[in-house]
Amino acid sequence: MYIVMVTPECAPVAKVGGLGDVIQGLSNELQIRGNSVEIILPKYDCMRYDHIWGLQKTYSDLWVPYHDQHVHCDVYFGFVHGLKCFFIEPHSSQNFFNRGIFYGHQDDPERFAFFCRAALEFMLKTNKHPDIIHCHDWQTGLLPVLLFDVYKHLGMTHPRVCYTLHNVMHQCVTGDFVLRQVGLNPASYHTRDRLQDEHNHGAINLMKGGIVYSNFVTTVSPRYSEEIKHSDLGCGLQHTLWMHSMKFGGVLNGIDYSAWNPEMDRLIACRYTIESLDDKYKNKEALRNRLLLRHEFKPIVAVVSRLDRQKGVELMRHAIFYCLANGCQFVLLGSSPDPKINHEFWELKRQLNDNPDCHLEISYNEELAHLIYAGADMILIPSAFEPCGLTQMIAMKYGTVPVVRNTGGLADTVFDADYAPKPYHERNGYVFNDFDHQGLESALRRAIGLWYLYPHYFRELTVNGMRYDFSWNHPARHYLNVYNYIKE
Repeated sequence: MYIVMVTPECAPVAKVGGLGDVIQGLSNELQIRGNSVEIILPKYDCMRYDHIWGLQKTYSDLWVPYHDQHVHCDVYFGFVHGLKCFFIEPHSSQNFFNRGIFYGHQDDPERFAFFCRAALEFMLKTNKHPDIIHCHDWQTGLLPVLLFDVYKHLGMTHPRVCYTLHNVMHQCVTGDFVLRQVGLNPASYHTRDRLQDEHNHGAINLMKGGIVYSNFVTTVSPRYSEEIKHSDLGCGLQHTLWMHSMKFGGVLNGIDYSAWNPEMDRLIACRYTIESLDDKYKNKEALRNRLLLRHEFKPIVAVVSRLDRQKGVELMRHAIFYCLANGCQFVLLGSSPDPKINHEFWELKRQLNDNPDCHLEISYNEELAHLIYAGADMILIPSAFEPCGLTQMIAMKYGTVPVVRNTGGLADTVFDADYAPKPYHERNGYVFNDFDHQGLESALRRAIGLWYLYPHYFRELTVNGMRYDFSWNHPARHYLNVYNYIKE
């Protein structure tokens, strides 16, 4: 099958969050299974060009309609860790993708609307007729609209569109001038069954456009697909998702075991397997040495996370003091896009700086993240909501027991040691329901108690988690089923 991914991110060249990892992991697995996969990205000036091999201009006569003119673009081709990638570089006074950052500008709706039109124009002019165009998040929401209402009539009748929602909190509600920009008549789309936003009837919603016009819609875990369809986690898209529920489902993300695997990880102090699990504790010693924690008989509870409200920063703060008061050491690695939250955690760091059982690292450090996963006993993920979450999957591979809130992908992957309706050998962590201090403490109390009082059972829980397979093998199979379904 011939598949084209149209996306704003692909790890490691253009990565802001989990979306970039998904593109890389899923594309790799689809390619391994014998499919032809190409990825189309903007050519950002801030990409990691050191991860692109053989980058060269491959098409220099792309003229993309923009308002009442055409913008000249060059298209570059290169390999990103074996993946075929095309990068679109517009030459315009708007300077769409030379901003030093991937997102975060006021004209983001216009930038990515242009990218949608440019990607389709490139496929048309180079005679690409993929079986599947797989679009991702609001940045590519206009592509299915343009394909159905413009490019189908220009000869692109073959491709079917799969559209994946990675986080519906970010939908891009904007003015209908964006439609005029890409050659669409706003009057045709300003209705509830098309692009009109549910809350702001004078605005259009780009993510809604992707849902309405694509052939199939997925999100990144089965539980999250139900949550956004039936609760306020849908952020206004509930009615649209319900109306299109026959073409909507959740596919759990995978993780890349070539990057996250204690059996081959070069960034940890000592590699280990289930059979050599005692070697995990050499990483615990190395983590203590690195972070200047004292060497005592205590569990290490860790947080590796972006620090924002979605991730439960208030519960993280409470957990630090609860764990320290209950015989644990605590390690946090993360930073926030919100200066206020960053400031709060810097204050916490100063307050706890002399505590030999606590270290807060207010930054992101990939190498340190690997050592924390390998050296910690438990990892805490107290999210308000979580579309999928990769942290708990990575932690389990490293034999680190997850303590999570019962939401989204966390609920699909972590099964409570005491209460899950599963046989004991399938239980792999601790889960709490209520998003408050009492809920958090209920799970931490049980996890810490098991570590101290029943170490044999804690070790079994560790091994249960390590046995789970969260590779891209299963998600890729699900996506191929979706692709085949919409091709027929």
